[in-house]
Amino acid sequence: MIDPVDLTVRLVRCPSVTPAEGGALVLLRDVLEGAGFACTRVDRGGVSNLFARWGAKGHPRSFGFNGHTDVVPVGDRDAWTHDPFGAAVEDGWLYGRGATDMKSGVAAFVAAACDLVRDAPPDGAVLLAITGDEEGDARDGTTALLDWMAAQGEAMDVCLVGEPTCPEHMGEMMKIGRRGSLTAWFTVHGVQGHSAYPDRALNPVHACVALASRLLAEPLDEGSDHFDASTVQVVSIETGNAATNVVPAICRATVNVRFNDLHSGASVTDWLRGHADAVQDATGARVTMDVKVSGESFLTPPGALSDIVAQAVAVETNRTPVLSTSGGTSDARFVKDHCPVVEFGLVGHRMHAVDERVRVDQVETLKRVYGRVLRDYFASA
Repeated sequence: MIDPVDLTVRLVRCPSVTPAEGGALVLLRDVLEGAGFACTRVDRGGVSNLFARWGAKGHPRSFGFNGHTDVVPVGDRDAWTHDPFGAAVEDGWLYGRGATDMKSGVAAFVAAACDLVRDAPPDGAVLLAITGDEEGDARDGTTALLDWMAAQGEAMDVCLVGEPTCPEHMGEMMKIGRRGSLTAWFTVHGVQGHSAYPDRALNPVHACVALASRLLAEPLDEGSDHFDASTVQVVSIETGNAATNVVPAICRATVNVRFNDLHSGASVTDWLRGHADAVQDATGARVTMDVKVSGESFLTPPGALSDIVAQAVAVETNRTPVLSTSGGTSDARFVKDHCPVVEFGLVGHRMHAVDERVRVDQVETLKRVYGRVLRDYFASA
């Protein structure tokens, strides 16, 4: 039996700040190969990834797990009360960067998978896709694994992503989808001049504020069956102008949109461009726009997969999880193009924080949940 807490400790002690591998995937490969998994490194673009399979390639009943071992930077080390890569265990808490997000989740599903194939080998296959680029640009992480799997004829029938999903209490929430995310960078071009002679200038700040006001004037929607209303956040407006008597020539604004399944990245882009064009026509200030779509919205409709996971969670935690689409993006946004995907993991309120930590008993519970999910999946016809 693999102890998921001990494995989390060993993973946290690997300094795998994106994109450094830090020894985490080497450790996991050793553990998985010891349980009979065939492992392959799928590195791309300077990013380290690991694919592991137990069972027949191409088996129609292939359960997959997805997760990441890379972590965000520690920030101010002096603000930590424990070494961020020391994995100290104190008063029932395990401290360290990645303890919550998400080395404990990876440790739990690796431990559950290894125990299953050793103790009760299923009629099927277990696949693990573990990346080192979830916290970074995510160009060469899970996407590289999925590209490689397609080329090799490897496929997951369903997938469970082990990201933290519970706001406050273990078992209270799982994810069956995610909102899309889009960031737009606007540059408004005016005419520089003296602030005492505004008739001789064209103030881009005023045009930028007008654009922000238009974007916030009414909501994109009121939500859909499984999603809350889409949101628009103006996250910055700046000119770099330190003078109080100068109308600047340029003003820049950044806007982030989290959109539900009533929209696509393309439709939101068109909506933004329409408002920019309207402000440009009304003010005479030229407005340019650059857009990055980090992920499209998606939904795995409630059904067999979510039922198996929810039942396992309920048995092991005595809580029936809410089926949610809240929160930010995750690598599930890539997996959804491969197979049905849901997410379930730990309480995430300490992730990315100083003194990031996880309850030891919750890591043990998470392994039991994953183990039950696997048994129930392979037991179902």
